[in-house]
Amino acid sequence: MRDTWPLLKQTDFPSLARRELEILQVNLGYLCNQSCLHCHVAAGPKRKELMDEENIGHILEILEMSSVHTLDLTGGAPEMNPMFRRLVSEARALDVRIIDRCNLTILLEPGYEDLAEFLAGHGVQIVASLPCYLEDNVDSQRGKGVYQKSIDGLRLLNELGYGGDDESLSLTLVYNPVGPYLPPPQQDLEQDYKQFLSEQFGIRFNQLFTITNMPIARFGSTLISKGEFETYMNLLKSSFSAANLDGLMCLNQLSIDWQGYVYDCDFNQMLNMNVRDPDNREKLHLRDILEARLDNIPISVADHCYGCTAGQGSSCGGALG
Repeated sequence: MRDTWPLLKQTDFPSLARRELEILQVNLGYLCNQSCLHCHVAAGPKRKELMDEENIGHILEILEMSSVHTLDLTGGAPEMNPMFRRLVSEARALDVRIIDRCNLTILLEPGYEDLAEFLAGHGVQIVASLPCYLEDNVDSQRGKGVYQKSIDGLRLLNELGYGGDDESLSLTLVYNPVGPYLPPPQQDLEQDYKQFLSEQFGIRFNQLFTITNMPIARFGSTLISKGEFETYMNLLKSSFSAANLDGLMCLNQLSIDWQGYVYDCDFNQMLNMNVRDPDNREKLHLRDILEARLDNIPISVADHCYGCTAGQGSSCGGALG
């Protein structure tokens, strides 16, 4: 896989000021039952990296003692970490909002037959990948047969109450472009998704997030291989909107990798852009968060940050504008 970091590290992206920490996004590991082309963490069935029990304990300590109100669990398939259910159960006991970034097909895998019921029983909000509402586009990006399994997963979630009026069982779908271009307007695309999925399958969901593909990991490597990297970066930069800066996820969120190290966002994590103590330049770990003055530590930026500010903007919570 081609490394895009040498093409990204020299940047003129604006500096950013950190706010109070409210959201902890935790990557529980790179193990996944899928290997998607657009996956910026290059997850897959053969990956061995998984967060251990010690770091799960650090997360729970932070949730108990800090201003964090939301725990955002990602991977890989976060549910494949053996500590997933313990973390969810104990975090919910602390009245923390939990988001599970689910690929839908994991709900149908052997050994995970009761996963959907577990999520519903603990009021876990689901953000589910469905990069298009058309079968050919999904299967070309995520693998043959993934679309139908995703539809089956959505039906299962609907049967448990997801996608209705209960806010604790909110169901959000995520769209990623299948190529080197920006997502269409989020609100318009959401209506298209809702109409198609309702008419064809009787499926309901609450909202759609559109997320711009970042020029890193598998997607970035593919751009380089096809000779499209520079063109895509020019698109991101020419589409920069300063109005999106105030809504960037890195302002009030930290990303934690499977080893417990701290980053400004999930994308910085994939580029090994650690948050570092300004005094000794040591990279921060989970156990350091409660003692560190994060407001004194600048947010690390590089050229990939233009992906979050291009057009309508992009974050783990969808479009910004």
